[in-house]
Amino acid sequence: MTRPRSRFRAPLNKEALAFSSSLAVDKWLYREDIEGSIAHVTMLAQQKIIPANAARRIRTALQQIRREIDSGRLRLPAPGADGGRMAADDIHMAIEARLIEKIGETGKMLHTARSRNDQVALDERLYLRRTMKEMHALLRGLQRVLVSKAHAYRDVIMPGYTHLQRAQPILLAHHLLAYVEMLERDRGRFADCLRRAARSPLGAAALAGTPFPVDREASARLLGLDGIVENSIDAVSDRDALIECVSACALTMMHLSRLAEDLVLWVSQEWRFATIGEAFTTGSSIMPQKQNPDMAELVRGKTGRVYGDLVALLTVMKGLPLAYNRDMQEDKEPLFDAVDTTAASLSIMARMFQTVRFIPSRFEEELRSDFLLATELADYLVRKGVAFRTAYMHAGAVVRECAGRRCSLTDLPLKQYRAINKKFEADIYTVLNPRVSLRQKKSSGSTSPAEVGRALRRWSRVLGHSF
Repeated sequence: MTRPRSRFRAPLNKEALAFSSSLAVDKWLYREDIEGSIAHVTMLAQQKIIPANAARRIRTALQQIRREIDSGRLRLPAPGADGGRMAADDIHMAIEARLIEKIGETGKMLHTARSRNDQVALDERLYLRRTMKEMHALLRGLQRVLVSKAHAYRDVIMPGYTHLQRAQPILLAHHLLAYVEMLERDRGRFADCLRRAARSPLGAAALAGTPFPVDREASARLLGLDGIVENSIDAVSDRDALIECVSACALTMMHLSRLAEDLVLWVSQEWRFATIGEAFTTGSSIMPQKQNPDMAELVRGKTGRVYGDLVALLTVMKGLPLAYNRDMQEDKEPLFDAVDTTAASLSIMARMFQTVRFIPSRFEEELRSDFLLATELADYLVRKGVAFRTAYMHAGAVVRECAGRRCSLTDLPLKQYRAINKKFEADIYTVLNPRVSLRQKKSSGSTSPAEVGRALRRWSRVLGHSF
């Protein structure tokens, strides 16, 4: 906190003031700061701590200041502009200074029964509330795009991968819906964060509370919050709500990074499973043939940046004694950066994925080129009464035989199948078909057309959209 003028004779060193100023960062909290101040001064009047007419003047002036900043008419003062120790070195003092400039002594009543410690804690929680709503909308937007693509290509079969090696045939829609599920958990994490963040620290003051008869619950209701942070020390000294938000951002970015990596692979000349619209790709400064998936690569790269924001926040808070410490001023840059980066990544991924076109013929080529149905051999034998581990070994022997002969599973003669296990019969060839393989999947949430169709219908209801 900036120290009061009455305690010190000398002004704060200019370099120290510049070093400690947070105005360049926390100025983005001006809407939340004004919203919190309006609620605070309203409560002060309701409790008869300040006169009702003074509260009205302060509210009117604060609303004017908000419009001034919104329109750009008000330029926030540079740190130390007034030359004193109560200089406008953060957004809270900048707004208060402008308030006093507009209405004089009455404006000085605003800070009654409040510290900048509970003030900034409130501003950040209000910011989180706004952020969570934006994240919800952005996550839903990307989910709608992915579900739309899944509907459009619902009959396309692709190789499923483990270890980046072809594993089993799956529906492309099933693959895309896996990301929709991941994003739904991300949405849930932001919603959980909001439930814990939507509590008011106002009234905690610096750390010990205030002797004035404030109504903390009334302030919370005025702000549309769900209640108060009960312990006054906890209210001003923790930033776990911010850390939880950035953690949710990091997990969201991890999922986006994986989707981006899939896209980078799919559009490569080596895979050629898909294309991205030209509006979301770039060329080369020297190689005219290039069409690079830069937006996907940037999402992948920015993930590390958000991870860094999370580590920065955790490190700032590690080992801090109760209650407030100036270290906590460093919480805003990583918070804002993580939120802005995640929001931008969600937006660009949704817009880019709308332009993605898949190439079903390429998937079909890959389905013919490997032993993707080897697991069907083992399952076939199990249905004939063979223990799974034995069936697995015999299916592996079939694959080894085919690899030696350089032929596919369907080209291997029946007598070779029966030489490995007498349970193999002529109907083995009927199961060696990707669509038959998909239809035979019985488990809930599998890649069978019936289960994928059920999932698509469920997501249509959840997203409130008919695809």
